[in-house]
Amino acid sequence: MTAEADIERIANGLLACTLPKSEWTHRAHFAAALWLLAHPHVLARRGGMAPLIRAYNAATGVENSETSGYHETITRASLRGAAAVLADYPGKPLGEILDALMEGPLGDKRWPLAYWSEDLLMGSQARREWVEPDLAPLPWPG
Repeated sequence: MTAEADIERIANGLLACTLPKSEWTHRAHFAAALWLLAHPHVLARRGGMAPLIRAYNAATGVENSETSGYHETITRASLRGAAAVLADYPGKPLGEILDALMEGPLGDKRWPLAYWSEDLLMGSQARREWVEPDLAPLPWPG
């Protein structure tokens, strides 16, 4: 399977809530994000990323609550970062873009802690709604 086909499979698995939970890795999160950003009509038709992730979580037995499941601040920040990387590689295959993204700072799953203190980021408010970083501004436009 090519990287492009695998990325599309991950995105379609998220959309259909059929991607095995064991495959919903840090890399898969960004693979799906890049595919959806490259297909904005699909993302718009589905109401954005929040309903997709919440539905996927529910389908895989992950509770969306004040302490688990969907996280608005991390999702929005991740989409901003993924969109910036996507823009840096116009016309390149998504597999190549995903590799570049994973080799950069976003490849470390603890990357948000460079911008938010752990207490703020893991708090219920940041999980429910966008919370501005308290340590450093994000390098990507909002």
